Amino acid sequence: MFESLTENWVAKLLSLIFALVLWFFVMGEQKLEVGYAVPLELKNTPAGMMVANEVPSLVDVRISGPRTLLMNLSPTDIRISVDLEDLQPGLTTFRRLEERLDIPGTLKVTRLSPSFIDVKLERIKEKSVPVKVMLSGNPEPGHEVATVAVKPERVVVEGAESEIKTVNEVSTEAVDLEGVMESFTLIVPLNYRGKYTSLKDQKTVEVGVAIVAASPVQPEQPTGSSQE
Repeated sequence: MFESLTENWVAKLLSLIFALVLWFFVMGEQKLEVGYAVPLELKNTPAGMMVANEVPSLVDVRISGPRTLLMNLSPTDIRISVDLEDLQPGLTTFRRLEERLDIPGTLKVTRLSPSFIDVKLERIKEKSVPVKVMLSGNPEPGHEVATVAVKPERVVVEGAESEIKTVNEVSTEAVDLEGVMESFTLIVPLNYRGKYTSLKDQKTVEVGVAIVAASPVQPEQPTGSSQE
């Protein structure tokens, strides 16, 4: 029996190797479908402009093709780039995003979501607006706020032109006066959260609050009273 197994062992070994190669070839050519979360990159934004709408940072893509190719396709090598060069202000729709995928031609995109994106470009503008100091709480009884000063009195907001038009002031974070008896000065952060605008440089202001003794309340004279 052993002799029958070792008889023509070279031919049998070659047959085994051939069978294995054929198996790997068949398995490699089997169709496979894989899903990827592909980064979406916006590049070459024109100078002096910005994207002023929500654009997805990832696109869900399903790709089908030979198993061997898909197994060698690294997710880090797949991305979609949208070139904004020379675009004018306004809304532009980019369709057929699958054509912007850099993948081998033998692979096929079977699903892509979203399949298109809208990009709204706006001019970047600046606007100087006043600072509003927000106060909370009350000074110690018998004391009152005489004056509130802020430096600088105005700050610059920059960003999308349409949003800049709606910004009329910037508020500080609340300055707590609860139980205060003396004047004070402190650095206070500005509380501004724009969607497509932001503070250009100034992020804090100096707030000075003057506290004085409250003026005594004068009793009211009875109406029609007379003195002899």
